[in-house]
Amino acid sequence: MNATLIAVALSLVSAAAYASAAVAQARLAGRTAPGTGTLRLLGHGAWWSAVGLNAGGALLHVAALKYGPLTLVQPLGALTLVAAVPLGARAAGRRVSTTEWRGTLLTLLGLGALLTTAGGSAPHHTLSLVEALAVGAATMAVVAGLSRPGARPGLRHAAASGITSGVASALTQTLTVAVTDHTTGPLFSWRLVVVALLVSAFAMGGLLLSQTAYRGGLGAPLAVVTLANPVAAAAIGLALLGERLQGGTISLIAALLGSAAAVRGVFLLSRAQAGAAPVAAPVPMPAPDVPVPSRVVIRSPRALRPEHGHLRRIRAGRS
Repeated sequence: MNATLIAVALSLVSAAAYASAAVAQARLAGRTAPGTGTLRLLGHGAWWSAVGLNAGGALLHVAALKYGPLTLVQPLGALTLVAAVPLGARAAGRRVSTTEWRGTLLTLLGLGALLTTAGGSAPHHTLSLVEALAVGAATMAVVAGLSRPGARPGLRHAAASGITSGVASALTQTLTVAVTDHTTGPLFSWRLVVVALLVSAFAMGGLLLSQTAYRGGLGAPLAVVTLANPVAAAAIGLALLGERLQGGTISLIAALLGSAAAVRGVFLLSRAQAGAAPVAAPVPMPAPDVPVPSRVVIRSPRALRPEHGHLRRIRAGRS
């Protein structure tokens, strides 16, 4: 079979695995309380199913990169959003709305415009230990800011999840290049150990943050995750790994238009999600207690003191 067809097939299956994992996480988030900790999540079989699906999607993605270039495989990864929106609607027992389809299409078009402007050459540059630590510290600071209490926590946690996953991907590239290309340094070094620990921490952090983001729904948070992931990875590549946008000014204009389309798509998905959310019925207020008039019986002094009449008869007899 043609190598390109193998890469496309593996990418499609990988996107389906990621989409199924996102739906499983969203359903689990809907059944758990907002304050549920990580240890309680570990006791749910659905959580481990989502972890397995995410791991399978990652392995398939790596296998696809073996047969196809990054410019082909990475845009196909955005098909996760296309698969997850109808899967999530089916799991919720409803149809995908027109607004959701429009938001999905705009987000995918924007992502495609952003990803196709990146360079497609094989990576050779790696992050130094100082650069890796700086990237890790900056990422943790951004995630801490996005995780603070405030409006739209689902979208903010989704952005944090996408950023951590994108940083984990960039660090994974450094780890992979350093292991396979021995000219970049020794195979075992403190730099690789630190990068491997950062990859593990950010990959697990991205998974937990996405679990929190999906409590309010699937469409808009997944769109934000899908958008923030390549943006974070591209920022590291452009700033530290010597990558350049293809096409010069035209490429920059395409990137800006793609960003606008993706933001519009996320807005449409967020609005559709808010419209599909069930509105809680107002709790009826208890009726005020109506005072029941009490029956007050006023008796005459004779009724209250029956012995008075007997005393009067005794006095009349004495007189």
